[in-house]
Amino acid sequence: MKKLSYATLKEQNYDGYLLEDAPERVLQFGEGNFLRAFVDYFIDVLNEKAGFNSKVVLCQPIAPGLADMINEQEGLYTLFLRGFQDGQKINQKRVISCVSRCLNPYKDFEEVLKCADNPDLRFIACNTTEAGIAYDPACQFSDVPADSYPGKLTQFLYRRFEKFGKEAGKGFIILSCELIDDNGKELEKCVLKYAEQWNLSEEFINWVKEENTFCSTLVDRIVTGYPRAEAADICAELGYEDNLIDTGEIFGFWVIEGPQSIKDEFPVDKAELPILITDNHKPYKQRKVRILNGAHTSFVLGAYLAGQDIVRDCMHDDVICGFMNKTIYDEIIPTLDLPKEELLDFAAAVTERFKNPFIDHALLAISLNSTSKWKARVMPSLKEYIKRKGTLPECITASFAFYIAFFNGHTLTDEGLVASRKGNDYTVKDDKEVLEFYLAHKDDSVEALVHAVCTNKAFWGEDLTQLEGFESAVCNYLTQIREEGTYAVMKSLLKEAN
Repeated sequence: MKKLSYATLKEQNYDGYLLEDAPERVLQFGEGNFLRAFVDYFIDVLNEKAGFNSKVVLCQPIAPGLADMINEQEGLYTLFLRGFQDGQKINQKRVISCVSRCLNPYKDFEEVLKCADNPDLRFIACNTTEAGIAYDPACQFSDVPADSYPGKLTQFLYRRFEKFGKEAGKGFIILSCELIDDNGKELEKCVLKYAEQWNLSEEFINWVKEENTFCSTLVDRIVTGYPRAEAADICAELGYEDNLIDTGEIFGFWVIEGPQSIKDEFPVDKAELPILITDNHKPYKQRKVRILNGAHTSFVLGAYLAGQDIVRDCMHDDVICGFMNKTIYDEIIPTLDLPKEELLDFAAAVTERFKNPFIDHALLAISLNSTSKWKARVMPSLKEYIKRKGTLPECITASFAFYIAFFNGHTLTDEGLVASRKGNDYTVKDDKEVLEFYLAHKDDSVEALVHAVCTNKAFWGEDLTQLEGFESAVCNYLTQIREEGTYAVMKSLLKEAN
């Protein structure tokens, strides 16, 4: 079977969109599944629908990477976006043709720096993982290349400054996609620290600040990557060998914080893409964290104890799905300030995303580090609901009892804290201090256990017994869980709603 290439597609009379030649206007640090199913997909659509006419040159951020494989396939790969949308099962295929090549800075950093000499280059996109945006003082300007991503970026920007520093408009629009707060601002801080540490001149520092736009962004798409189990069958159906097949959910949303003038160069509206350019991305991040992530965290532990194993099956259970929807619509949405219609649309999309027939999202995988997740994703909704309504949100309060019940294990091993569900063991995974705390309280009464958890300021940053009625309500739910199970608690809350 022939490898995927432009020649192979022409032989097959491929009738989809392809862009064989265009200037390299985008440099992308990161060549993994996520960026290829998200940023590069959007750029490919921009090329087709808005005449963006841009190739993306990729740079692998760490020494082991996909550069050779990408170059062997001339930058081409097949992307499948799959899911459940508007009540329909969707499986969209697209050959992505916006990637020109992939560079390995650990083999030839000069080739990467040469991209800075290209007058057409205008955008830099990156996703170097949460750990990627970090300042490492050990990095030196003379390193080939600097070890940290911000260090490499500073070296690249300095090359650009040397070449075009006297010309206006030759800086970059930098789109940071890492999953940290204020990713663009944090990246800019690191770059400026290196500029200062390496004595790269006041003129360069001013150029970085004035000629470059560091955009903080919010990215939202579940990317499932290379479909190992299906790959051989998919290639047989495609008629070519593709070692870079990528898969992701159909839903995608990208919020870019920056001036509206970005649209003049990045015509997302013209292409009718789900990309929003705004002066403040934080309300959208809050929406995602509270609704999407908060829904996950508030129901999965109770659903697991009720006998479920994957998210999709939970959505086909009227009680569990009803509990999740009551949590979202009655208790989370009322705490958010975006227009109600936007919140309702996003919530409806969440339910469809959880029903995705192509993703087996394990509840135990979501349960990882549930303590910090509950604090970050659910507690803000709890406190804001109390503030606005003057009463406790029942489902969120019950979810705290589910969390305690899930962590009520009996044996600590190297893997985690072993607990039992209906006679079968499962392993709770969280920080060591969390697991040791629950082990120490494994034989507590309901009241003693709930009090110990609520007053653990190391977990929550505050004493939750100070929330009026919360401790007592959690005790009642945990008692009911021990007597009747989590499913009965969910059912009773839905009956109360009716």
